[in-house]
Amino acid sequence: MAKDMTLLWGSGSAPCWRVMITLEEKQLQGYNQKLLSFDKMEHKSQEVLDMNPRSQLPAFKCGKHILNESYAACFFLENQYKSQGTKLIPDSPDAQALMYQRMFEVLTFHQKMVDFVAYNYRVPEGERHDSAVQRNKEALTAELKLWEGYLKKTDCCLAGKEFTLADVVFFPSATFLFRLGLSSERYPALTKYYNSLKDRPSIKATWPPHWQTSPGSDMLKTI
Repeated sequence: MAKDMTLLWGSGSAPCWRVMITLEEKQLQGYNQKLLSFDKMEHKSQEVLDMNPRSQLPAFKCGKHILNESYAACFFLENQYKSQGTKLIPDSPDAQALMYQRMFEVLTFHQKMVDFVAYNYRVPEGERHDSAVQRNKEALTAELKLWEGYLKKTDCCLAGKEFTLADVVFFPSATFLFRLGLSSERYPALTKYYNSLKDRPSIKATWPPHWQTSPGSDMLKTI
């Protein structure tokens, strides 16, 4: 099965990591994969363009099906391999509704994070507008407080006691925050969530390789 799958991916990309975690959880190891360098602009290559017309990663093919959006790939894999590996969509209507709600809220969470981080990376400190910095900071802080509140009410995972697709899509983004210096004291529920899942086999097996050899930063220490 996995031999009919091909994944082109980049280290540290949350969308790529989501697909890789799902593949591990569904016991689909052994797929064809190729790690590409963002720094070298390898994601703009013809090889990627042939699978993903936006020249973005991930570029994922399962048999004859191409699914380049990480959510689409995760849903497809769960539905195609329901009886294999971890069940990532719960049966309970209550848990399922909560899973879908949190899963799609991650899109907003991730965008607020990207807005803050991208501005600080791309705009030299002396050229930043105070209003833009403050606006991005307030938006990300509000989002973090919202998720901190969500996680205070959960047993372990986002939709209850079981690991679901909501955790698949949220964990990579949440982990990026800690790599950038998010305060564990200020966000204890997020920290507890991160610590409870970081050693999960599917997550350890797919941990971004360049994170193991390169340092993070303290960009988020004041958030």
